Amino acid sequence: MMLIAVATAVAQENRANYRVVPLPDRIDGIKDADFKLKGTTLVDYPTGNRDMERNAAMLSLYVEDLTGMHLSTRPVNTGNNHDCISLQLDPKMAGDEDYRITVTSRSVIIAGKTPAGVFYGIQTLRKSIPVVGKVDLVLLPAAQVAGSPRFGYRGMHLDCSRHFFSVETVKRYIDIMALHGMNRLHWHLTDDQGWRIEIKKYPRLAEVGGWRNGTTLGHNSPVNDGIRYGGYYTQEEIKEIVRYAADRYITIIPEIDMPGHMVAALTAYPELGCTGGPYEVWGMWGVAEDILCVGKDETLQFVNNVLDEVIQLFPGEYIHIGGDESPRVRWQECPRCQQRIVDLGLKATDHQSVEALLQGWFTTQVQQYLSEHGRRMIGWDELLGCNVDTTATIMSWRGAEPGSQGAMQGHDVIMSPVDPLYFDYYQTSKTWNEPTAFGGCNTLKKVYDFDPVADDLPADKRQHILGAQANVWTEYITCEPQIQYQVLPRMAALAEVQWLHPEDKDYQDFKKRLPHLVDIYKLYNWTYRAKSLIVESEDQEK
Repeated sequence: MMLIAVATAVAQENRANYRVVPLPDRIDGIKDADFKLKGTTLVDYPTGNRDMERNAAMLSLYVEDLTGMHLSTRPVNTGNNHDCISLQLDPKMAGDEDYRITVTSRSVIIAGKTPAGVFYGIQTLRKSIPVVGKVDLVLLPAAQVAGSPRFGYRGMHLDCSRHFFSVETVKRYIDIMALHGMNRLHWHLTDDQGWRIEIKKYPRLAEVGGWRNGTTLGHNSPVNDGIRYGGYYTQEEIKEIVRYAADRYITIIPEIDMPGHMVAALTAYPELGCTGGPYEVWGMWGVAEDILCVGKDETLQFVNNVLDEVIQLFPGEYIHIGGDESPRVRWQECPRCQQRIVDLGLKATDHQSVEALLQGWFTTQVQQYLSEHGRRMIGWDELLGCNVDTTATIMSWRGAEPGSQGAMQGHDVIMSPVDPLYFDYYQTSKTWNEPTAFGGCNTLKKVYDFDPVADDLPADKRQHILGAQANVWTEYITCEPQIQYQVLPRMAALAEVQWLHPEDKDYQDFKKRLPHLVDIYKLYNWTYRAKSLIVESEDQEK
């Protein structure tokens, strides 16, 4: 009897649970015995489909990480073979990213309309398997499991300008996103503190603009460490990262911020500024008054030339051009910018200065250039004050209200408000034992409770809310473990915002499901904020 009890306990411990994060839409039991996942189980994929072949290899790797069992993969012409996990495409499924998992005693079928849908099914199966080290058997309960994302845009952001991070760090960040079912990486590559992308036509952008002579200590203290700091990604490294992301069905959206946040570029090419310099790559944080001089035709040509190379490196639909925090004081004093205003016949209104309209004209030039090259423009919500047309997608960061306003005007919108989706903010107001962060407080529950679609947004405008994204600005984030600490486990809460409808969300249930996801964080030695898992409110923190 003792041996039977021990065997039963072991079987229960090695039993999958489909209540993962994000929670599937449906988990329906099937009257059948468990599927026995063993080292002899095969992973089948359609013959000749390279994406599905890669999916199969990834599933095999995930299972080996979790259980120690190595599953062989094989191409097949028909599915439903015995003792296998079969990856299948089903053109009758509704959404491109929907998935369906059918588990019987005979086989496991992971189906999707596209390989991306199959990949998200793989992630759900991966997260359902216990982290058990080396075992010979895992039981998968007979069931049908299905999921469909609420939003098509499920994003995370990473700033590599304020602090530079290695290719391997960016790849691991992509791996973390893939685990959480996300599909857009907004990669912030240029700013006042460093230009991080090689542009062959303008080599000084990276060689000069990629380095600063020191970094302020603390929150813009008068003390600078005096240590030369920098780095940049070569075009070959960028291609490598783009491929790595694409293999995980993640599209990278590069941000080349303009016309502001350009001090690093102006240091390399001072003739692009209103004053002609000299400029120095910033070692402090904040908003610089020196921005691109849009009164010069050569500035517009510079922007076009840079975008030509960016477009070649990033095949996705969107290019992010920033557009935020662009002080126009230099334009007010610049004879070329003022002449441009006269030539364009711009007239101030009750709500917009002529310099604001000049930024709108500049942005429209960039937008048209991208459109001519088959791309769409994203910019921060300041663009709503610059008369851009509705083909521009708006990223709402100064709260959710600008996003709702943009949707009302007919813009597509990505919700990314400071409160609660800035993950460089503290995770608690009790910060004395926390690593230095930007400020503010966005708790796990605040993230979970966020709804990207405002209650009062009319039904006919809701389709303009494409999704949600959390941002990680790195003024005070200097190393990879700190990036991970800032995003985990808040990324799990965001995943449920991105995948689930509000009526399907339950924070207490989410907290019960979260520990197993954290077991996977531990498996890969990712850093996470453990206290967020054990407290129900900030009042319990000490």
